[in-house]
Amino acid sequence: MSKLTLERAKEILPKHTTEQHLFVHAACVSAAMGAMAETFGEDRDHWEAIGWLHDVDYEKYPSTEEHCHHVREFLEPEGVDEEDIRSIISHGWGLTCNEVKPESNLEKSLFTVDELTGIIHAYALMRPEGMDGMSVKSFRKKYKDRKFAAKCDRAVIEQGFSMLGMDPAVVMQRCIDGMTAHKEEIGL
Repeated sequence: MSKLTLERAKEILPKHTTEQHLFVHAACVSAAMGAMAETFGEDRDHWEAIGWLHDVDYEKYPSTEEHCHHVREFLEPEGVDEEDIRSIISHGWGLTCNEVKPESNLEKSLFTVDELTGIIHAYALMRPEGMDGMSVKSFRKKYKDRKFAAKCDRAVIEQGFSMLGMDPAVVMQRCIDGMTAHKEEIGL
């Protein structure tokens, strides 16, 4: 089996997802993953594809008891390889009764940017200029306000920063850059 491509991921997701906000979230995570791939000198398209499909089972199984537990049954029939399925499942580690711990840079990045992109997206929505000109400094003020985008789990993000061994500001900048480059697709 070949590595998952973004083109293929975009063919698969609509088979299991109909809610527009989930497509927006997929685009945000995909854009951030592409930027993270560049940080590690990895295959941007592949990382974007993993980001695009990371919540493939969420619409049908949103509960923490079930989310990530149905990824394999959705993706194996599509010919997605085991390593990619494992990577997608790992983003729910510790959150979804899931014991697949993120190990690779791809998996650690997905674990970290999933929640982080939610806060960046929320901040962009409230800014008249959207993603344009967003700085890490201004974003951090919103990030530190636990009431802002309160459903996005900062503890998970910070655990991700630690797992990656990266300065949080660097990860935030990469995500902002990735999402800015895809702002039309995201709707910002």
